[in-house]
Amino acid sequence: MSLSFVHRFVPAATLAAPTVLALHGTGGDESDLVPLARMLSADSAILSPRGAVLENGMPRFFRRIAEGVFDQEDLRRRTDDLADFIAKAAAHYGFDPTRVVALGYSNGANIAASLLLSKPSALAGAVLLRPMVPFEPAALPALKTKRILISAGRQDPMVPQPSTERLAALLTQAGADVTVSWFDTGHALLPREMEQAARWFNERFA
Repeated sequence: MSLSFVHRFVPAATLAAPTVLALHGTGGDESDLVPLARMLSADSAILSPRGAVLENGMPRFFRRIAEGVFDQEDLRRRTDDLADFIAKAAAHYGFDPTRVVALGYSNGANIAASLLLSKPSALAGAVLLRPMVPFEPAALPALKTKRILISAGRQDPMVPQPSTERLAALLTQAGADVTVSWFDTGHALLPREMEQAARWFNERFA
């Protein structure tokens, strides 16, 4: 089977664990978030694709027009492509497609949020690190079975606080179990964020 994304796959230590979909930020690649995914869950399989869009040579998951302004047509197409990739990778590698939890940072968090809002069956939940609203759907999906952690920086120069709050509100209104954690930092991650994310993950997906 031909899989459309350059990617890494790390097999699970136990088949009972959900698969972590690792989605890097702008300029990252398929190896960037593998260590964070392993911190999140020691037993899970890890599926880590590389974004197929290049911005000044840097991989991304979808195009943007300017900082914080997304190409909506491209976002829709790339979100569909990613959902298709997850389904085909599940068949190829033999993991349960109904137990995939995204771990996304920045651009990766935004396309994970786009999956939740437009292709919710692709994910059981998500850890969204520095996300913002990718788009506002005309009608909210049914997300009552989804568990989502949003981790945000109060001094983040790239992600306005109202956008993070609006995303949390949309996901909550759609019925998801949403936890929002704010840290006194910018766009960079803090070690204690992943420690908290691992505890959250183990409480909800163990």
